[in-house]
Amino acid sequence: MDIYLVGGAVRDQLLGLEVHERDWVVTGATPAQMSDAGYQPVGKDFPVFLHPQSKEEYALARTERKSGHGYAGFRFFTSPETTLEQDLQRRDLTINAMAQASNGRLIDPFHGQRDLQRRLLRHVSDAFVEDPLRVLRVARFAARFAGLGFRVAAETTTLMRQIAASGELDYLVAERVWQETSKALASDHPEIYFRVLHQCGALPSIMPELERLFGVAQPAAHHPEVDTGIHTLMVLQQAAQISAQTRVRFAALVHDLGKGTTPQAELPQHIAHEHRGIAIIEGLCQRLRVPNDHRDLALLCCRYHGLAHRILEVRDSTVLKLLTATDALRRPARFTEFLQCCEADSRGRLGFEERPYPQAGFLLAALAAATGVDHQALVARGYSGKRLGERIAKKRIEAIHQVPRPSPPWQ
Repeated sequence: MDIYLVGGAVRDQLLGLEVHERDWVVTGATPAQMSDAGYQPVGKDFPVFLHPQSKEEYALARTERKSGHGYAGFRFFTSPETTLEQDLQRRDLTINAMAQASNGRLIDPFHGQRDLQRRLLRHVSDAFVEDPLRVLRVARFAARFAGLGFRVAAETTTLMRQIAASGELDYLVAERVWQETSKALASDHPEIYFRVLHQCGALPSIMPELERLFGVAQPAAHHPEVDTGIHTLMVLQQAAQISAQTRVRFAALVHDLGKGTTPQAELPQHIAHEHRGIAIIEGLCQRLRVPNDHRDLALLCCRYHGLAHRILEVRDSTVLKLLTATDALRRPARFTEFLQCCEADSRGRLGFEERPYPQAGFLLAALAAATGVDHQALVARGYSGKRLGERIAKKRIEAIHQVPRPSPPWQ
């Protein structure tokens, strides 16, 4: 029995990154021998065991064969005769197909270390095309390592296009798509994930609502980048700089989906795109099993981001309507995230990346003023029922009126 550290732990060590988890491959052993040694079996489709002390995963070396559609369409084979190189060969990228022996020796049959040095994401073998999930994984690694200068190899992009054209992506289950997407959203450059999927032709299968935005024009005066798809990726890039929360980044990503359904005759204007976007976001979130907190914030941003942008020019009563509609008085933390998304939208435009967003500061001050209205004092004065509600609203509007309004950044 020989045990090797494999995959991401080896890769991250070589990159000088912190290793968060370790995976191991065991050669020359049977499931019975693993159990006899105290390892706990946990694998459903192939033999995976937990170490009796560390609880890290130890998998028997295995090979695989395509037997159906999608990520799950494989049969796995394990044997004491299966070699480490055979196990590594079934992996997606060369940088993930390295192993380290117990004495520290690097086993690198597919030149992963060379590709690390070249900052290249390259497939291990032509068997790459058998697993459609690898398209998403490559896009996610491109997003994760973009800050280090990594790019997808041209020949790997060719295979990704082949997978996208084959229809295999349609067989991916929603949970796996969201798992890869949420990991990409958590990376430093989440926009790269969606850019790679768009460039290789996979986005129409994964997120057609987003794909529809590319090539859709916007008014150049407000959007010098013009293309709505490019704007959306710029907004996501800004959101990643503003917030580490994936729900803020997701909301930024989908806030303009309604623009993909604007009638051709109305372009480059997008009348009522906020209203049209609601049903689109709801459908997307249902299909991909998006968490409720992500969905709810996304719907708020879709519906009200335009009003937030104009808030410095509206009546005090309209300011209160926005605070009420977004449930800001009861959920101020979520309202702050809503404003982060709006700021990302404002800055996610060509040449506007450094533009201030005073709307956020004003709205937070207005929220604080409205929250400070003393309900109990009004009750003590005899107000109740409908009259109490009307009086509270009036007092909140008066409080909001006292908040200084900065000039809009475009003046």
